Amino acid sequence: MSKLRRHRVIERRRVYSGKIVGLEVDRVQIDGREHVREVVRHPGGVVILGQLPDGRIPFVRQHRYPMDEVLLELPAGKLDPGEAPEASAARELEEETGYRAMDLQLVHRFYSSPGFCDELLSFFFSPCLVPGQSKPEEDEILEVELLGLDEALLLAEEGEILDLKTLTALYWLKATRDASTP
Repeated sequence: MSKLRRHRVIERRRVYSGKIVGLEVDRVQIDGREHVREVVRHPGGVVILGQLPDGRIPFVRQHRYPMDEVLLELPAGKLDPGEAPEASAARELEEETGYRAMDLQLVHRFYSSPGFCDELLSFFFSPCLVPGQSKPEEDEILEVELLGLDEALLLAEEGEILDLKTLTALYWLKATRDASTP
């Protein structure tokens, strides 16, 4: 059993509340000494790896403001208030790519960056996508790209895919494919 203990919160200040995240600054006590912890509060999100009948995977290419770069990623998004992760995954997939999932399977949940952020991502897989209706949000400018798994893995190896949730999903699919191949 671990001997680690939770930090004791002495003071918590909410210093920012925005559309996507909030920021809290806590004074905590650790082994009798005070320290400061900054925590980004996030409502949680989803990432969806779906496949068309021919095996291709829809990706979105979009400008990401924090890095000022255009990134290639799997469709993803944040949970709306009170929204279940599966409903969010279905909504985000169709909004961003124009495809609907006939079957959504929760693969895993993981923290995106637990050193400073409480965002919990739910990773869904859909082995069967059908055409739907793309409805990107007004501030989203997206390009949809359809890639095979091997093509996407090559882009990842070449450093063209830098998004961790996308890399996690791709390597999961590769491991799943490799495990089922005799």
